[in-house]
Parts: sequence; C-alpha cells; structure tokens
Amino acid sequence: MALHALNSAPATSDLFDEQHAAAERAAVLRREIEHHNCQYYVLNQQTISDAEYDSLFRELQSIEATYPALAVLDSPTRRVGGVPVAEFVSVRHVVPMLSIQTETDTDATGAAAFDQRVRKNLSWPDAACPVEYAVELKFDGLAINLRYEHGSLVLAATRGDGYTGEDVTNNVKTIHRIPLVLNGDPPPILEVRGEIFMRRDDFEDFNARQRQLGMPTLVNPRNGAAGAIRQLDPSIAAQRPLSFYAYGVGEVVGWQFPDTHFAVMDALSAFGIPVCEHRSVVKGAQGLVDFHDKAFQLRPTLPYDIDGVIYKVNALALQQQLGYATREPKWAVAHKYPPEEMLTTVEEIQVQVGRTGAITPVAKLEPVFVGGVTVASATLHNEAEVQRKNLRVGDTVIVRRAGDVIPEVVAVIVERRPSTSREFRLPKECPECGSAVERPEGEAIARCTGGLFCPAQRKQALLHFAGRRAMDIEGLGEKLVDQLVDSGMVTTPVGLYQLEQADVARLDRMGEKSAANLLVAIENSKPPLLARLIFALGIRNVGETTARDLAHHFGSLSALIAADEASLQLVPDVGPVVATSIAHFFAEPHNRAVIDGLENVGVHGTVVAPIAVVSTIAGKTFVLTGTLPTMAREQAKELIEARGGKVAGSVSNKTDYVVAGAEAGSKLDKARQLGVTILDETQFLELLKS
Repeated sequence: MALHALNSAPATSDLFDEQHAAAERAAVLRREIEHHNCQYYVLNQQTISDAEYDSLFRELQSIEATYPALAVLDSPTRRVGGVPVAEFVSVRHVVPMLSIQTETDTDATGAAAFDQRVRKNLSWPDAACPVEYAVELKFDGLAINLRYEHGSLVLAATRGDGYTGEDVTNNVKTIHRIPLVLNGDPPPILEVRGEIFMRRDDFEDFNARQRQLGMPTLVNPRNGAAGAIRQLDPSIAAQRPLSFYAYGVGEVVGWQFPDTHFAVMDALSAFGIPVCEHRSVVKGAQGLVDFHDKAFQLRPTLPYDIDGVIYKVNALALQQQLGYATREPKWAVAHKYPPEEMLTTVEEIQVQVGRTGAITPVAKLEPVFVGGVTVASATLHNEAEVQRKNLRVGDTVIVRRAGDVIPEVVAVIVERRPSTSREFRLPKECPECGSAVERPEGEAIARCTGGLFCPAQRKQALLHFAGRRAMDIEGLGEKLVDQLVDSGMVTTPVGLYQLEQADVARLDRMGEKSAANLLVAIENSKPPLLARLIFALGIRNVGETTARDLAHHFGSLSALIAADEASLQLVPDVGPVVATSIAHFFAEPHNRAVIDGLENVGVHGTVVAPIAVVSTIAGKTFVLTGTLPTMAREQAKELIEARGGKVAGSVSNKTDYVVAGAEAGSKLDKARQLGVTILDETQFLELLKS
C-alpha cells in the first residue's frame, strides 16, 4: 500500500510546474481585473460584462485559495474587506499634509487678493504679465495619503493633524476607484494625496438599500465617506460605494518631476490614478474669477458635492520660491462657496427635551433639498435665538446646512410673512412629563425640572443615580439601563429597588447569576450616606462637594427639603444660583414623589451630625495611596471628609498625613522625603476615633 501510494503521488517537478502555471495565471488575472476596474471605475467605460468579470474574479479567488502563497497584498481580491483591527496605528507623514488658506468672499475679492499676494511675494513685474495658475474643484470628503512602492499600494493614511495620521490601508483597499497597482513605470516611491468622497447617486442608492433592509441610513455623502474610512471593520468600508480623486503628491523618490502642477496631475492620471476632469490652467486674477464662477454654475449638476475651488501656482519652481507660512503653502488657496441655501416654510415650531433636560426649539419645515440631503427640520438652539431672528410659524425662511452638516435657519423673509403667522412661546410645562420648564437668570437654555421623573431624562438620571460616586450600584451600566427603561421595568430610581430577579434574568446578556448579583448590589446601596444620596438625586448645580456640605449642614434629607433659599445660602459656597436650583428641585411635586418612594423602599440618607462637632482632623489634608486591607479608597475618603478633613491627589508640603496600603508607590516615597506622617489602616482608624 505504501509503495502504491508513493508511486501514485505526483512528482515534485510536476507540483512545481503546476504552482508556476498558477502563479502566471494569477498574474494575468490580476492585470486583467485591474484593467477592467480602471476602465469602469476611473474612465466610466464598461469593457466586459458583469458575468465575465465575476468569472475572472472567482477564478483568481480559487487560485489564491489553492495556493495561499500567491495571495499577494495588492490582489484585487483584497478589496472585499478583512478582519477588523483593534485600533488604528499612527503614521508619521514624511511630507506633512498641510492645510491651505481659505478665502470666503463670494465675489472676485478672494481671487484678486490671492493673486496680489502671489505677485507681491514673487516681486512679479506687473499685472500685465499674469501668473499662471492650476485651478481645481474642492471636494467635500476625507483627505487621504496613498503610498505606492514600486507601483504597489502599501499604505493609506488619514491627514490627522497634518504631521501624523492613522493607518487605514485595509479600508482604503476596498475602494475600487483607487488602483492597487499603478500603470506604466511609476517611481519607486510615490505618495498620492487626494480626497475620498461619495457620489450623490451612490449615496441615494445606498440609503435606498438600507431603508429596504430596515437598516440605518447615512446622514450625507461626506459623513458616509469619512465614517467608512475611520472605523475599524474593513467590511463596512467595502459595503459603501466610495470614490477618489487625486489633487497632489507627498513624498516622491526616483522621479523626474514635470515643470508644473498640471503636468504632475497628468502624470498621475497616466499611472491610472483618478484625476478630476474639471481642472484647467488659467492666467491672472481674472482667470481665477472666471473658473470660480464657471464651477459655481456647474456645481448643481455635478454628481458629487464640492464646497469651493482651489487655486495653485502652476510652476513648481515658483511654488518652491514662494514656500510656506507656518502650516500653509503661500502658493495655494481654497476659495469656498457660501454654504448651500434654499427657501422653505416653517410649518411648526416644536421643542425637544434633551438627556439633561435642555429644552431646544426645532423648526419643522416643508421638506427641501439642501446640500445634498432632504431637510425637514432645523435647530433653533434656544428661545432667545428664535426671538433674535424674529421667527414665526408660517414664515418663509432661508435654510442652510451649517458646516455642511447641521441644518439651520439663516434668516426670515419678513416680506413674505402671512397674516396667519404665529409667534413662538416656550412652553411652561415639559412636553414629556408636565414638569415646570425654567430658564435660570443669565442662562440661555431652558430646562425641564422633572429630572427624576421626566422620560426624556430617565436614562441619564438612572445612570447618574447608580454611579460610583453616587449610590455606587455595581453592574448597572448604560446597556442595562437602556433595557430596563425601554422595557418599562424602571421609570424612576424607585423602580430599581422593586425589581424581581426573574424579570431581570430575562434581559439580554443577563441570566440568573447576573440578575442575582445586580439585586445584591442594589440592596447594598441602601441606606447610603446622606451626601451620596443628595448627589445621586441629580440636582442641577449640586456636585459632590456641595452635596457633602449640604449633608453636614442640615444633617438629614428632611431638613434639607424644608430649607428655604435664604437658609440654603448659609451653607459654605452655596450662592443664589445653587440655592435656587435646590429649592426649585424640591418644590417640584414629581421629584418629591420619587424621594418619598425611595424612603418607602428603605433608601434614606444616613443622618449625620452637623459639622459643628470639633474633630482632630478637621482642616487636615490627607493623601491615600496603595490598597488598604479592609476598605476602599472611596470609603476612606468619605470618613475623612465627614470629619472635616480634605483628600488631595498628590503629596506636597501642605500634606498632613499619607495613608498607605499595599503596593504604595511614588506618593509614599515622596512622603518619606518630605517627612510627612505615614499611617497604615489601623493607625488611620485610631486617628479617626480621636
């Protein structure tokens, strides 16, 4: 049997010949597939049917699966995405990716000013001999640096801060319009700078498919492109129809540069790199103005978003002579267009309640297409903004996508105001819970006062209530709070103490043991120290320190609730604003109902003696370091502060005591150097008793 198997095995030379033939076939397939990719994605010419293309692609996949060593990094099969990475790796740009100066004038002023600066810096003879400029469109996408070595794409990095970006190679390789291998005879090292963007038609098609699948849609093409590249899973980038245009180069080694920027772009195009056809060479300021105006007229018909045009001195020798000013080249400028604006009608003004209770007016609009998306609402920020703009329901308004992202009402066309228009009035009651809406004096934002009760604030209030420095309910994180609220199991903090283990165990990623642990943590949180409970209530303007001062001053929650604003201001560091916040919080019936409910389930702050009792450590400064045998650092801190002491984060000449546990580090060393008294846990507890 062994002899028969040996005789029937293919000879080593045959295996070598098969692999060699496979390697040659794979190379042919890669060249052919990349050729068709270039024809289709770059030149917009389909030279092969989809079925034929798929057949070539599957054949290449089969060869690479049979011979894994042939699966080279620049293979077209790598475009389908790969394994998600844990985090992006930083990449240092050999040639910085600097930003360029921006001109925002909507007329000829910006172009004329740039031309004047260039001629002045070059000591150019006079305007009769105009400077030659390369002019291009300014794409609204994500800047990227592509590094090719010996014609193969080896690295793609974001701009970052201009000097250091992020390695997004795996994501960028999924973009069919970016060649993995260059044509012709490219230099040994060629870095190509350009913009990744999403065409409007691709954006609409993608969103249509997402809606059919019941999946989230993209906000706009720019966010769709940037979001695909700056995430950790290449398969997401592979699903999005992204495009690319080059606009310059970075590091280049072993290449005889052409004389002009325009010729450089021609050379990149010859290498198979996509370069926008809407570019030209013009002369002087008037040439810049003419291109600016022409591109502006062309803008609505373009298949992608642009937010301006770019002017560059064309001659590379003159670029070198002009040099740079700080982080910007003196030989280039971006002349931006005003944000896209459209007229529409305000059908209603509603208010939204944020997670912190902020009341924000929102204009509900007759839907209008602005900046590449359909806009049906726009933020109005606050009541004062509505009044400043003299905005009414029924008005005709100019809507702009501020920053090309957030729609906003720019102005009101008062001349078109109908007689039926209505003024906006901020509601006196929260639309979510009916609690009072108040705007503190000197603040622009109005807020709902029903923090513990309001559905809009419910999740945030519960997370704060359960936080480590508040009730310290271990295991009650954001995802679990989402489930408890969304399922209706918990509406206020009182509901946490009424949960049944069987109900909690049925939640996603829970189970009997996890549910039991959670209920133990909830039970252990009562009764809390009074300061913790006051802080957990989430009273506006009341932080940990103020909560502790209130606890020490009043001694009980009932005394605090009964205090008027004048009494509250007797507490150290409690001024009129804080006193008003506290008084209004406790005056709200919904909040009082929640507090009564907490007391009924056993959550009432531990009564503490007023701070009038003199302590030997009052006013002393402590530093805690290392792990104490029987208590957490937070517990030690509370004991110190309850007796009038202070806890600092670092050791200095002002430190009175250092409480050191196991594995104490540099703080202990410094305490010894400064001669500060060092206590272990036993000595610390003895000091507290005194």
